[in-house]
This record gives sequence, C-alpha cells and structure tokens, in this order.
Amino acid sequence: MLDHDLHSDARALLPGSTTEAGPTRRTALQVALGVGYAAAAAPVMAQTAIATPADGLTAGEVSFMVNGFKVPAYRAAPAGKTGLPVVLVIQEIFGVHEYIADTCRRFAKAGYLAIAPQLFARQGDAAQYTEVAKLMAEIVSKVPDAQVMADLDATVQWAVANGGDAARVGVTGFCWGGRITWLYAAHGPVKAGVAWYGRLVGASTDLTPKHPVDIPLILKAPVLGLYGEKDTGIPLDTVDKMKTALASGSPQAKVSEFVVYPDAPHAFHADYRSSFRKEPAEDGWKRALAWFRTHGVG
Repeated sequence: MLDHDLHSDARALLPGSTTEAGPTRRTALQVALGVGYAAAAAPVMAQTAIATPADGLTAGEVSFMVNGFKVPAYRAAPAGKTGLPVVLVIQEIFGVHEYIADTCRRFAKAGYLAIAPQLFARQGDAAQYTEVAKLMAEIVSKVPDAQVMADLDATVQWAVANGGDAARVGVTGFCWGGRITWLYAAHGPVKAGVAWYGRLVGASTDLTPKHPVDIPLILKAPVLGLYGEKDTGIPLDTVDKMKTALASGSPQAKVSEFVVYPDAPHAFHADYRSSFRKEPAEDGWKRALAWFRTHGVG
C-alpha cells in the first residue's frame, strides 16, 4: 500500500479553522486547495513542517474545465512575471493539501510557475478521509491513469495561457505522484521529471494499464528518481528492475538517473510527517532544481 507508514485511525488537523467544531463543506474545500492538512495525514509534525510565505507571489486557487468537469488547482508564481518555466506538482494520495501548496510556493520562490491540480476531484474529497485504507479503496484505486493524463494536459494548457513558457515544462510528484511523474514523462509535453519515491511496478488493470517499468521505450523526457533505501513499500529490487529497463529504453530513458538515500524511509521529503529526513530532503530538492536546469526547464 502507498503511504504505508500512516496511522489508519488518524484524525483531521485543520489549522486556522477554530470556529468550526467539525469539517464543513468550506473547510473541506480549503484543505483540498492547500489550506490545512488532509485528515488521514495526521499526526502532523508541526515542529518540522516548512512554511513558505506567499510574499512576492501570486498564489491560490484556480480552475479549468476538462471534458465538462471543473478541475481545481493550486498555483504559485512570481508576481507580475510571464514567460516562466512551469512545473507540475503531483500530489500524494492525500490530494492538494498544505504540504503540496507549500511545495508550489517553494518552486515559485525559485522562479517557476508551479501548479498542482486536484487529480482526485471527480472521485471524491480525499482530504476528509481519516483512514488510509479506506481512502485507497474508495478514492485512489478508482482514479484512471487516462483521466490523470488528460487533466495534466489541461493543466499545462492553463499554465501556458497564464504566464508559463510552453517550451519549459517539468513535472515532479511524491509517492502516488511519483508514479504519475514517470507516466507523464512518457505522455506529455515536458522536458524533464523528478519522481519522489513513486511505485515502479504493479498489476496491469483497466484503470492502470501501465506502470513505470513498462514505459522506458516511450519515455519522452529524462526522469530523476529520488528513493529511500529503507522504503519498505518500494523494495530496492524494483528500483533495479527500473534501472535495467531504462538502460535499454529510449534516449531520454538512458539519461534518466536514480539517487537512493541510505536509511531514508518512504516520504522522506514530507516535512509535516515523522518520515521526514532533513538531509535527504534538502539534497533531493537541490538535485531536483539542478535536474530541471540541466534539462531545459529552469
């Protein structure tokens, strides 16, 4: 199971919503768009959570239509700038909550238009689930890869129409989003990807017909994979399988790379969780920015 290290009896933590006894429709919407933390992500480690201010940025909710459905997204960009490099930020299983929004602001501070679409919006409100197993069964497992690819295509189109540079688009994602990063690098108009501990292998189903290990021959952009040696949900032998597949893949597959951090668990970049490891997280972030610059995104 993805995000296997979470407690299934987690309860919501909604910073700033002290006037409400329980989650209302509005607080649910706020969590979905980057205010507060998703319920199943608790307990939140407030002492390590990074808070990036929005000063100097244009940041907040946007939306766009995809096949008749309004997809919400969180975006952050340097205020008043155009022709910006674009980075798609792909959520964990918890949706677009505070951690993902903060990551967008970090990219914006580095000069990017960063945008995180809420990719589970059609299936339900991931933010309100308190049990990871139930979230996986009722929301995440019902999200088709084809839907995700179409939503990301539309996200790129929105970004390009709102200050982004179509020739400089990258993608990065965490856990569930790490897997999607690999897949979108084989599908979409991106120059580079950075996948944080995304699952590499899996069963082929109608909703998930291919997994990263199946796509190296059609990979269109080089991907940097950032993984943890102690990630019990992503065994190192699957990383080895992916490396082998990349070595005989497309030209972009052959320049893809892995960094495996010793002693790092799953979700080592997630600064609001006990899985956070400061040194690998900071090193991975520097490598991600360098990877985008090297491959024409930054």
